[in-house]
Amino acid sequence: MNALKNRVQLIGNLGNDPEIITLESGKKLAKFSIATNETYKNSAGEKVTDTQWHNIVAWNKTAEIIEKYLQKGSEVVIEGKLTSRSFDDKEGNKRYVTEVVCNELLMLGNK
Repeated sequence: MNALKNRVQLIGNLGNDPEIITLESGKKLAKFSIATNETYKNSAGEKVTDTQWHNIVAWNKTAEIIEKYLQKGSEVVIEGKLTSRSFDDKEGNKRYVTEVVCNELLMLGNK
């Protein structure tokens, strides 16, 4: 059980073009969302597709690869860790965000 850790693997399609941010330090940050689909038959025998959206962030070299090769619709495999953070919005309300910090990326196809 000592080998268990925070690890996430997702296969999905980008829902939008990646947002690329270059920080003052020169580091790059890529932010985007991917959709994963699960298909099953309901009690009436009808095919149902359940789509889940996941927020992804990637840094440095991975962000550079994302900037160069990925766009809306690209199919990817993401591996990383699940993180949660909070912030105060413009109205002073506390907001919570759950993201996957991408450590590895595999491009499955071009769209």
